[in-house]
Amino acid sequence: MNLLLISNSTMVGEAYLDYPKKDIANFLGTTQTKCLFIPYAGVTVSFDNYEAKVKSRFNEVGHEIISIHHFDDPVKAVEEAEAIVVGGGNTWQLLRMIHDNNLTEAIRKKVLSGTKYIGWSAGSNLACPTIKTTNDMPIIDPMGFGALNLIPFQINPHYLDANPEGHGGETREDRILEFLEVNKETTVAGLREGCMFIILNGKISYKGIHSLRVFKYGSYPYEVEVDEDFEFLM
Repeated sequence: MNLLLISNSTMVGEAYLDYPKKDIANFLGTTQTKCLFIPYAGVTVSFDNYEAKVKSRFNEVGHEIISIHHFDDPVKAVEEAEAIVVGGGNTWQLLRMIHDNNLTEAIRKKVLSGTKYIGWSAGSNLACPTIKTTNDMPIIDPMGFGALNLIPFQINPHYLDANPEGHGGETREDRILEFLEVNKETTVAGLREGCMFIILNGKISYKGIHSLRVFKYGSYPYEVEVDEDFEFLM
C-alpha cells in the first residue's frame, strides 16, 4: 500500500494545498501521473469547480487531475486509475456517494494492489476502518459507517487540543474518549493541522509541524514526536 493521508488542505494565510504540494509531488514521483480525483465530499462547491481547484495545484507540481464525475462508469474509472485522490469536505456525503456508486471494494482492491492514494481531511477519514472519528455533521445517511479499511486505526483530522474561549461544550479529546468507551479495541490518531502520514509499501512514517496525539482505551492520551517510530499504529 502507498498512502498519503493529510490532515488539512490549507494552513491559515496560505493558498489552497500549498503546504503539502511538495509532499504530493514526492509521493507521486517524477513521472507525470494522471490522478483520478473524487470530489464527493464537496457540498457547497460544484464538482467542476472543486476539480479545477485541485487540478491547478497538481499541475503546478507536474501531475494531472481528472474528476470521477466525468465518467459514465465510476467503477471502471477507479479500476483504470493511475492514482486516486480524495478531497476534503463533508465525510458523510463522501461516504454516501462512495456507497451509492459501489466504489468501496473497487477502491480498496485498487489501492491494495499498489495504486497510490492521496487524501486530505475527509479523504483521510475514508482510508480508516470507519468514518466514526470525523468532525463533520452527519448531513446525510451514509448507508453504513464502514469505509475503505486501508489502515487499522482511526484518524481524527484537524485535531485541536484546547477548548475555544467561551465554549462550554466538550473538547475534541472528550469526544474521542467517548468514542473509545464503545470502540475499545480501536486506536485513534489525533492528526493536527500541517501533519500527515506517509505509507510506502505498507511502512508508515509521519511528517508535520506538531506531534501526534494518540488515544487508546484504558490509557491516558499521549504524544508521539515527529521523529519517533509510528509502526505501532499498523
